[in-house]
Amino acid sequence: MQISRRGFLKYCSASAATLGLAPATLRALAAALRNPAGPNVIWLEGLACSGCSVSFLNHLSSTAPVDVADVLVNVINLTYHKTIMAAAGDMAVGAAYNTFNSGNYVLVVEGGVPTAFGGRACWAWRNAGHDTTFLNVVQQLVPAAAAVICIGECSSFGGIPASGSNPAGIQSVRQVTGRTTINVAGCPPHPGWVVWVIAELLAGHTIALDTYGRPTHFFSSTVHSQCPLRNAEDASQWGQENRCKED
Repeated sequence: MQISRRGFLKYCSASAATLGLAPATLRALAAALRNPAGPNVIWLEGLACSGCSVSFLNHLSSTAPVDVADVLVNVINLTYHKTIMAAAGDMAVGAAYNTFNSGNYVLVVEGGVPTAFGGRACWAWRNAGHDTTFLNVVQQLVPAAAAVICIGECSSFGGIPASGSNPAGIQSVRQVTGRTTINVAGCPPHPGWVVWVIAELLAGHTIALDTYGRPTHFFSSTVHSQCPLRNAEDASQWGQENRCKED
């Protein structure tokens, strides 16, 4: 089953409470989706398990009877995503570079960026007979992007690939490029957070970030601070009285 842009907006409206989409955002998003000159989305994946993509795609397919590929390609103008796009090889890479050359795109990055060995621990693609590292692609596409969204812990902060001895020299996108990024943290992050961030950007809204580059809309409080069993003071140990208490 396929979904029209109108159908996608109905889906967003039905999910507004969950996603935190205000009516004004939905109206702005509708205008953005009707605009053929609106920003495209390039989704890159470096060293990661693809869990962020899987979480996002599972959310779309489970919450609405839609064709996920149709939503991503025809509704939010996703021009490159190696996992779901029909094109392959030079045709796929050409689509990414065509979008890059247009200069009007939102860049989504999933996965850490290897910097050791000249970045050769992870290859992004082979185009026109030339292998290109993920490091090179990130360094090329990030500066020209209207906004950069890091999906998951790996692209946001290095994540599991950067733990331990880190022989591949994994770094976050911000470390590699120096560019301010919108870090949708989590392993994987809640797919609703991804939808909200993309929708806000396509609607032309500015997203408030905390000191870690995370959207304050989702990261302004902790799970502990919202626990109904905690007392008035912060605590870290579960007590005998079925409530939190200090050590």
